[in-house]
Amino acid sequence: MKSEKNRNLIISLVGALIIVLLCGKGLFESPDMWLQDKLFQRPVAVPDDIVIIGVTEKDFKEFGPYNTWGRSVMASALEALGSDPENRPAVVAMDFLYQGETTPEEDQRLSDAAEKLGCVITATKAGIGTQYSFGSDKVIVNDRAVLSYEEPYKALKDVSTQGHINAMYDDDGVLRHAILYIEPEGERVYSMAYQAASMYAGKKGISISEPPVDEVGQYFVTFSAEPSGFYEGVSLCDLINGNVPSSYFSGKLVLIGPYYAAGLSDFFTTAISRGEYMYGIEYQANVIQCILDGNYKTQVPDYIQLMVLGLVCFAFLYFVTSRRLLVAVPILFAFAALGIGGSVMLFSAGYITHVFWIPFGVLVLFIVAEASNYIRAAIARQNVTKTFERYVAPSIVGEILKEGTDSLKLGGKLCDIAVLFVDIRGFTTMSERLSPEEVVHILNQYLSMTSACIEKNKGTLDKFVGDATMAFWGAPLPEEDPVYLAAKTALDIVEGADALSAKLKEEINEELHVGVGVHYGPAVVGNMGSEKRMDYTAIGDTVNTAARLEANAPGGTVYISRAVADALKGRMKFESLGDSIRLKGKAEGFEVLKLTGPEE
Repeated sequence: MKSEKNRNLIISLVGALIIVLLCGKGLFESPDMWLQDKLFQRPVAVPDDIVIIGVTEKDFKEFGPYNTWGRSVMASALEALGSDPENRPAVVAMDFLYQGETTPEEDQRLSDAAEKLGCVITATKAGIGTQYSFGSDKVIVNDRAVLSYEEPYKALKDVSTQGHINAMYDDDGVLRHAILYIEPEGERVYSMAYQAASMYAGKKGISISEPPVDEVGQYFVTFSAEPSGFYEGVSLCDLINGNVPSSYFSGKLVLIGPYYAAGLSDFFTTAISRGEYMYGIEYQANVIQCILDGNYKTQVPDYIQLMVLGLVCFAFLYFVTSRRLLVAVPILFAFAALGIGGSVMLFSAGYITHVFWIPFGVLVLFIVAEASNYIRAAIARQNVTKTFERYVAPSIVGEILKEGTDSLKLGGKLCDIAVLFVDIRGFTTMSERLSPEEVVHILNQYLSMTSACIEKNKGTLDKFVGDATMAFWGAPLPEEDPVYLAAKTALDIVEGADALSAKLKEEINEELHVGVGVHYGPAVVGNMGSEKRMDYTAIGDTVNTAARLEANAPGGTVYISRAVADALKGRMKFESLGDSIRLKGKAEGFEVLKLTGPEE
């Protein structure tokens, strides 16, 4: 018991360590992120204080292709937003780059409109890439260095607040984080989303906090809406043409950016909408809402999660090892549910965990444990079978294994069988003049020979009784020719006894001769005895007759009955002894025959 317990502890520890190593290497990052997105990112009802004005195909029909627009188009939009002093927006953020100067009139008009509105945020963008610098003894690699930087022309920059619009995909090509700030030439520039949320919160008297960022300046975005969740179908031309009442924008945070606009490829695959692109302006709206809500999440350090994973996997494997499937399956579901439910609860509390790790770990360990249990059971079954076959005929063992415990009940069935008995002639006298060790040595060789002959000819070895062996054919499995197999076994035993006798003659100057009897007829075959101790055997007159034939057979002789002879006619040679031999318990006229060998 102690050895089994120690073995389970070691197996559980090794299994848990393997799962921890696999997960710690990041091999399952993609399915983990996919499951996180499915469980953590859910659309909610969003407030109406964020308004999107989309640049759409409708605007291209109105104003021409985007690359032909002058800056007066956007200036007209800002002028329309500020046309009603009583219903001005709180913040206006433009998701367009206005780098460099074009025509003075249009540049001036746009900057004047932004200055008059007084709450405009303009976009900047950094070119981020890998930069190498050389230290005294090593090369320093910065994968997120600012290699270039685009910002509005000076007149517009001076009258607006700048916010960068950079976005960075995760390793699996999904946008689920936002970059809080960039630092071109050492100057910190916050994102457009953070600048818009900060300006809006200031005007509304709302308190917001700066998002907690990781080592590369990013923070997790809890999305509020799927694509089209913030957009209500207002196009830029609707605003400029006065088709939208100023009350629609009054006191709100207005975002202007591309939306379903050919040629303006500003869309992303996001955590809340893997199957549908989200436009950049909608992504900005989601990030702003996340900041306004203060719905920030913190990634639980991996080393803590790996420790918890190891403990859970260890406990799980220890509980399921060597347990039945009916017990192991509920434990599997319980641990998997615990892992997923715990991750969801922690996310609600503000903590991000690897939701895939525990369900994956327990599932793999469950499969390994059940496979191990199956292999161990198969090996144990094989060992038991081999051991059982030393005491019971292999055919009987096979029947028990096939039919299960029902085959171990007391009872029998009537069937026709061929029964063989064999005994050593003069064994008692031999035993008296030999030492016990020599008797056992002779007996074991003799019984091994008889059992081998029986097994070779598909017989059922019933029992050893001293120097006698009993076997039968036709049960528990039916045989096509049980009489022939029994007769052939009898001849094989006589031949084997002669070979063994020659060997013993050389070794200890002893000879060995056997008498064999074979009969065929009906008998009751099954489990005989008590519930605690039973034998699979055959009883009936057929068995008794075979025993009587063997008892009368001289050494080196096989006696058979007429029933056996009739079944062997044309295949075996035999001589009738008539009724010259009287069998105990048999009436006169019972014919005994001597089997002499196979027909040529």
